[in-house]
Amino acid sequence: MGILFALIPALTWGSTGLINTKMGGSAAQQTLGMTFGALIFGLATMFIFVIPQGISVDYHIWVVGLLSGLFWAVGTAGQFVAYKDMGVSSAFPISTAGQIISNALMAAIVLAEWRTVNMWIFGVIAVALVMVGALLTAARSRAAKQNNTARPASYTHGLIAILLSTIGYMFYFVFPNLMFKTGFISPAVHDAHNGVDYMTAIVGPQSIGQVLGAFLIVLFVFHEGNRMFEKPTWKNILTGLSWGIGNLFMFISTANPAIGQATATTLSQMGVIVGTFGGIYLLHEKKTPDQMVKIVIGALLVVLGGVLISNLNHL
Repeated sequence: MGILFALIPALTWGSTGLINTKMGGSAAQQTLGMTFGALIFGLATMFIFVIPQGISVDYHIWVVGLLSGLFWAVGTAGQFVAYKDMGVSSAFPISTAGQIISNALMAAIVLAEWRTVNMWIFGVIAVALVMVGALLTAARSRAAKQNNTARPASYTHGLIAILLSTIGYMFYFVFPNLMFKTGFISPAVHDAHNGVDYMTAIVGPQSIGQVLGAFLIVLFVFHEGNRMFEKPTWKNILTGLSWGIGNLFMFISTANPAIGQATATTLSQMGVIVGTFGGIYLLHEKKTPDQMVKIVIGALLVVLGGVLISNLNHL
């Protein structure tokens, strides 16, 4: 059951690029609208579950949640820019590779979840498989290589956006457990009910941090303050609701000792399958036959790497 819960983010997060593209709007509007949806879900979690259960939401929880939400806003804004510059089917797998590598290694090195030589050996192999698989799904066609067709300038801009996005998402993922490792969050708070109390308590403050971060990015990075509340922003609330479901299950899985940070974050990124093939078949992003072969092989490698990481605790 724990693995099934950990796979829910793959479905919901893998769909965000498809949903937000269908909803339309600029990257700024999509980011802000998505945070509004996340806010609805976060506050509902707080008032329907966290507070009635008597779960502690002290200032430590607020600090962790707010900062985690700010990091997330950076990651999401960068990813939406990349979708527009590169297309969902190209940007999603590259973004996924960056997130899997950074989060798995952060969990292994900083959080010390890879405890044996075998775990390190197979963990590195698994990360390599995922990386190669994700890069294959974004490979250029054979004809483009033979003709030395240069990628458009927007592609390079998209890669820079993905780099910033990866950094933001890395801190968003690891921050709650990192604050426990540093002693900011006490073991009693972190371990209550197998960690579920801590992770669900964070969701409400985190959603507020996401909205604050989105407002700052829209105003001072995108400079679209005059377009913040147009129709596309409200339509992208649906994107945020879908994301919020995955977010809750990701943090619950992270807290589960049988799953852990590296496994939960990696399985959540299996959404690369949904995002990549959804971009091709639902958004009609064109691929050549040789690209489709690479995409299928790449998708299989991503899944294989994810399965390997999910079983590291048994090695």
